[in-house]
Amino acid sequence: MVALPESDLPLSELPESDLALNDLAVERVDWDDPRAAALRGAMEDEMNELYGPLAQSLPDGVMEQLSVGFDVLPGTIVATVLAVDGDVAVGQAGLRPHHTDAGPALEVKKVVVAPEHRGRGASRLLMAALEDAARERGIRRLILQTGPLQPAAIALYEKIGYAAIEPYPPYQLMPGALCYEKQLD
Repeated sequence: MVALPESDLPLSELPESDLALNDLAVERVDWDDPRAAALRGAMEDEMNELYGPLAQSLPDGVMEQLSVGFDVLPGTIVATVLAVDGDVAVGQAGLRPHHTDAGPALEVKKVVVAPEHRGRGASRLLMAALEDAARERGIRRLILQTGPLQPAAIALYEKIGYAAIEPYPPYQLMPGALCYEKQLD
C-alpha cells in the first residue's frame, strides 16, 4: 500500500503522479448519492456500537439536543466527496455551514472509510478535497467533532493540522467530545 504524500498543499496542487500511486480518486457527488449513503449507514452502525453505552448513560433529553449536531439534513450540505478505487466508493465526507462566535466556518461531517480500505490514505484524500471545497467557497475555517474512542481519526486530524478547540454547540453536552479547527491558507 502507498499512502498519500506528506504535504500541506491543496489537493488540486499535488502532482498527479503522487495521487495516482494510491489508485484512489475523489468524486464530488450529491449528499444523497447511494454510494455515499451506504457508507454513512455503515458508519452509523459502527458509531452506535462504539458509543452506544455512552449515549445510554446521558441524562434524559441530552441525546435529542445532540441530534442537532449528529443528524444531517441533506439541504444543509454544501459539499460531499467520495474516495473511489476504480468503481468502488471506499470513503465519503461532507461539509455544512456552521456559524460560531469566531465567525463563519464549514463543519466537516461524516468522514468515513470502509474498514477494508483503511490505511491507504483515503481519509487524508477526503479531507484535502473538503479543504479545497471550502477554499472555493471563500471559507478559511473548518471545524469538526469526533469522539475519544476514535484514536485513528484524532491522529489524522492532528497530523494534517487541525488544532483542538473547546467543544462547540451542541457537542459541549457530550462527555469526552473532542472538537478541532483548521485555518486554511
